[in-house]
Order: sequence, then structure tokens, then C-alpha cells
Amino acid sequence: MPDQPRRCPVTGFDHHSAEHGDDPVAAYRRQRAQAPVAWTEAHGGYWVVSDWAGMEQVATDDETFSSARHPEAGGDGLSVLIPKSPVAPHIPIEVDPPEFQGYRRILMRFAKPSAIKEVQPMVERYATAFVDSVIEAGECDLADVVELPAIVTVDWLGLDPREYPRYSSAMFAVIACHPDSDEYRHAATVDIPEIEQQVRAVIRARRAEPRDDVITGLAQAEIDGRLLSEDEVYSMAELLISGGVGTTASLIGQSLVWLAANPDERRRLIERPELLDGPALEELLRVFSPTQALARTVMSDTEIHGCPIPAGDRLLVSWASANRDPARFPDPDRVDLEREPNRHAAFGVGVHRCAGLHLARAMSRTLIGQILERMPDYEVDLDRLERYPDQGVNVGWKTIPTTFTPGPRRGPTIQELLAATAPS
Repeated sequence: MPDQPRRCPVTGFDHHSAEHGDDPVAAYRRQRAQAPVAWTEAHGGYWVVSDWAGMEQVATDDETFSSARHPEAGGDGLSVLIPKSPVAPHIPIEVDPPEFQGYRRILMRFAKPSAIKEVQPMVERYATAFVDSVIEAGECDLADVVELPAIVTVDWLGLDPREYPRYSSAMFAVIACHPDSDEYRHAATVDIPEIEQQVRAVIRARRAEPRDDVITGLAQAEIDGRLLSEDEVYSMAELLISGGVGTTASLIGQSLVWLAANPDERRRLIERPELLDGPALEELLRVFSPTQALARTVMSDTEIHGCPIPAGDRLLVSWASANRDPARFPDPDRVDLEREPNRHAAFGVGVHRCAGLHLARAMSRTLIGQILERMPDYEVDLDRLERYPDQGVNVGWKTIPTTFTPGPRRGPTIQELLAATAPS
């Protein structure tokens, strides 16, 4: 990093710290009040951008604020995290325009609304099976039920759905566990490399024998008249796994806990389920933004809010904090299930806006809707909730102890459904 005096300092800010994890909303609120752009020495030093205007400046200027890997800035690894995570490159989130557009067009073939509409029966089948797994018992850990996005993502890609717990636990460890933890290190050095071998084997198999799944589509896709390489296909598949497995579960879990703690609002959604198809879900996305913040590398000397930012520095831009900026949203900390307009940044802003947003919405609407319909009186033991060990990237609940009036099953449990699944 350039050796020069720093302006707009933030003393002790660290989005991976225990203090931040205790209440990320309050931590970012303090940050916005102190200075919406500021420097911290944590993790080798980085700028924190916490308001809407600063976020929008960064997210819409890919020439100045790069998403690509620049090993000389903060070491090697996943560029959109601070500290950088030691995983394979992610395409296209780590690709800047103009190269970005070709990869994005490929992804949107599978992630556009019409394509996700075709996936909806799978989403509903798995959501029903997860609820059926607990509905007769009258008690469960809702964190197990909100594993829905993991199995949907794995099956949608064309991987073995019986393997979803393995993918889920590995991605959870690298996103929601502290980088110094044994769980994180084991996932990064053992689980993720083994998953990579497995996914690459599926890619090669789909090259030889195409099927009707996303990995086949990626393996057959072309850019500038050439087939994507195996590395490119793996990179795009791994991005979809890491994004799809954890972030939507974070949103669903946070939403269900909040609704349990606010029974009048829960009753309103039960009585007016159509709200989940519109403003209610968007408001839950705004206040419970699953991806808290992502990073950029500064490519040329610039300014944000008049604060000089030198080239080569790293920068953390917080979608979650921008979504609670009072300059953008009136009474931003109040959850208004009918808030409109509500142009939030839960899926990011700019060209890198999350390609999986339509699938995320579909999974969230379906599972939250089923739980409200079939477990309407569910109660969460708020004293026994267990947070994600690290809440710097994703905020959420690792354990959600829940009780409810038992109800009837509609079909097989998730275990029974998977037991009947033929090997891939």
C-alpha cells in the first residue's frame, strides 16, 4: 500500500471482529455517522464505504474500482473479499468489463426469469420435503430447513443432490467462519479441493454426455467462437455454488427469526401472502441483506466524498449499510413490509449485480411461504439462537431452535426423497 498519511481514519473497524459480529447493523450505523468513507488498518488496511452515495459511486465505476484479481494489492485469492479467500477464481464476479459481458450473457441464459420459472417445480418439491421432514415432530432447528437453497443449487447445476450437505458445510465454513478457525482451514485445504475435483469430473462427463442441466450448458457455451475451457466452466459453477448455497439461506433464516419476534407482522403475511410476491420480500432483502459487503481494488487515484483514495488500495463497499442509509430510505431501521419504492442494494448495484437474484427470490418466497402456511404458530427460542461464527460477509443464524403445532406431511421427507434418487 502507498506509504502516505491516511485521511478519514476509522479506529478499530474490522468487519470480521467479534464486536462487529455482535451487531453489524449498529456497527455500520456508527460508521456512517463517523465518516461514510474511512480507512482502517485491519487485515492489511482498507477503506470502508458505508453510505448509499459512496456505494453507488464505487459499484458503477468498474474502471476505477476493479473486481479483478490484482495479487500486488492485498495478496492473491478471491478479490471481492477482505482478506482475500484462497479459492479458485470466480467468473464473472472477478472479471471487469468489457470481458465481463460475454460471461454474464452466458449465465443469464440459465438465470433469467423465464428459465427460473422452469425450476420452480423443483424448488417447491424440495421445500415441501424439507417441511415434511419436521412437520410431524412439532420441533426442529429451522437452520436445517433453510438448507433448501443448497440442494436446489446443487441439483439445478446438475450435481448429485445427495451431496448437498457437503457443499453446504464447506461453503458455510469459508464464508461464515473466521479465517483463523480450524473449520475454515479444513474447508479451504481439504473440502474445497475435493469438491473441485468432483465438479471437474462432472464437467468432463457432461462434455462427453450432455444432459439438461446448467453445467452442460456452461460446458457447451462459447465466447468469441470458442468453447469455454474447463477452468472457466469450473469457475462459473463454483461461483454459483458459493453464492447459491449460503446467501439465500442467510436471508431466509434472518427473515424467519424476525417474523417470530414480530408476530403481528407475521400474521399480516399469513393473512396477505401476496405481499411475499412483492414489497414484503423486497423489504426483507433490504433489511436482511445476506451479503453484507464486497471488496474492490482501486486502479487510479480518486476521491470519494472528497477523501483522497490512492491507486492500489483495497476498499470494502457495504450493501447492507447502504440499505440502511437514512439519506436513501426514510426510517431505515424500521421493517415496513409494504415499503415502496424500495430500490435496495441487496443484490449489489452496477454490472456485477447478482445474476442469481431471480432464483434467490423464488427460493425465499417458496420456503417462507410454506413455513407461514404450514407452521403458522412457530416460535423461536430467541435465547438459544446461535449466530454465524463470523458475520463479516454473510449475517445469519447457525442454530434456530423452533417449536410449533405438529401438522400432516404432504409427501416424502427430504431424506426419503434423496434415498430414492438414482446415482448421477
